[in-house]
Amino acid sequence: MGFHRRLAPSGFNRGCAAGAALTVLSATVAALGAAVPSAVAAPAESTRAEVDRLYAEAEKATESYNRADERADALREQVTRAQDRIARQQQRVNTMREALGSLAGAQYRSGGMDPSLALLFSDNPDEYLEKAAALDRINVHQAGELRELEAAGRELAQERSEAAGRLTELERSRKAVAEHKRTVERKLAKARALLNSLPSADRAAYDRASRSDRADLPDPGNAAAPSGRAAAAVAAARAALGSPYVWGSNGPSGFDCSGLMQWSYAKAGVFLPRTSQAQRYAGHQVPLSQAQPGDLVTYRADASHVGMYVGNGQVIHAPYPGAPVRYDPVGMMPVSSVTRV
Repeated sequence: MGFHRRLAPSGFNRGCAAGAALTVLSATVAALGAAVPSAVAAPAESTRAEVDRLYAEAEKATESYNRADERADALREQVTRAQDRIARQQQRVNTMREALGSLAGAQYRSGGMDPSLALLFSDNPDEYLEKAAALDRINVHQAGELRELEAAGRELAQERSEAAGRLTELERSRKAVAEHKRTVERKLAKARALLNSLPSADRAAYDRASRSDRADLPDPGNAAAPSGRAAAAVAAARAALGSPYVWGSNGPSGFDCSGLMQWSYAKAGVFLPRTSQAQRYAGHQVPLSQAQPGDLVTYRADASHVGMYVGNGQVIHAPYPGAPVRYDPVGMMPVSSVTRV
């Protein structure tokens, strides 16, 4: 039985083989070395993306909270006015009842005798007849009063029914407010926990990106606003730069995105609706290419974020918790519409 013996490589071949092995090893190490940072970076990138997603969802829930809270406030005012009307109507009904009761008692006391006998025994028949005629007129008036009392009673019952309906709706709005509040707080708590799980360098980078002093942005310039009220609103928004993001707040010490817009335009004497979804219809819409300072820029398909265009391709907005009111590029996220107030 024969066998083959593997020939030992010459020195030259050994050197080439060793060099090749070293080259492969070096390349492998280099590849692994290059792969390690990306493997580490990938989870961090994923975490930051998840934080951004949670902030977007929290902002959507915040706008739902604002809408429900605004509705609850309106219903509360309606209920208060209805209760005032009910109290006044009840007082009117009580007064009418007392007057009719007094008149009925007087008639009962004077009506115990048949009218013909009363006339026969009257000391002054002419005076009696005058009183009888007056009594007839009183009866006619009393019938009118009774009809008016019945109408007032029906009106009172209707007011009470409507007030009860508003109270029921108010309770539903209160529950919606509480539910949206819980949703916001859950999203924000999860986002904070994820941020805290990042390595310190990544957290620091995220914090730098959240600062209000955006040195990477060009000067917004001094482009003219299309109206005096728009100019006043821009001035108010600029005055709010650096203010903290506070969800559900419309100033003056903190703002969410739509709260900042409402507050800024209020300084210009213009009332805006509370939510970003409603603010997009607070004026007429213009193309993004024609945006001017003071225009409202709403973002995302559901219009759950809003900022104010201030010129040179920039907006002022309240971004998210931890990031104060600041400048950002107008194209920071998909633009839904541009509204000129």
